[in-house]
Amino acid sequence: MSVTSERAYSGTMDAPPFLTGQFLLAMPGIGDPRFERAVIAMCAHDEDGALGIGLGRTLSDIGFHALLKQLDIDPGVAPDCRIHAGGPVEPQRGFIIHSRDWGGEGSIDVAGRWTLSATLDILRAIAEGKGPERWIAALGYAGWGAGQLEQEMKRHGWFTTAGDEALLFKSDVGARWEDGFRGAGVDPRLLALESGTA
Repeated sequence: MSVTSERAYSGTMDAPPFLTGQFLLAMPGIGDPRFERAVIAMCAHDEDGALGIGLGRTLSDIGFHALLKQLDIDPGVAPDCRIHAGGPVEPQRGFIIHSRDWGGEGSIDVAGRWTLSATLDILRAIAEGKGPERWIAALGYAGWGAGQLEQEMKRHGWFTTAGDEALLFKSDVGARWEDGFRGAGVDPRLLALESGTA
């Protein structure tokens, strides 16, 4: 998939709404428990499909140090932070979403907003204190085939918002969903009230 193409979702059907570099926020009552209150950083979206990393919740059974040790990497100076549940696809596959001040082989610039890396090099760099200034670790991803996300967007299951770095790197995971809506000028309490009347 090409990660460089980007177009804001306009709600019109005359052009494909590419969402690379934006966030998907699950609407209340999305209908899939795996995506309730989901916040997904869209890292690739084009005619062939889409890939995003979930940032709305963390895993309870593994921390960053345990992950590094499983990969025979000394944690060094890396913080023992929580790992995000990136999505239901390939839940054993790791990703780091990070600031653009670090890049390695296979790193992908996401619309000039953040970088996605999925190699051992970035884990070693973080452990050695030579990695990016800001980063988030995740296992798994959310994936859509060609046209699948566009169909979901028509059913109003998702809300899109700009790829704000503050939402990515400064917002607490427990508040990220609400923060995403508030940043777009939407009161999430009103959404929650409306979801019970459907």
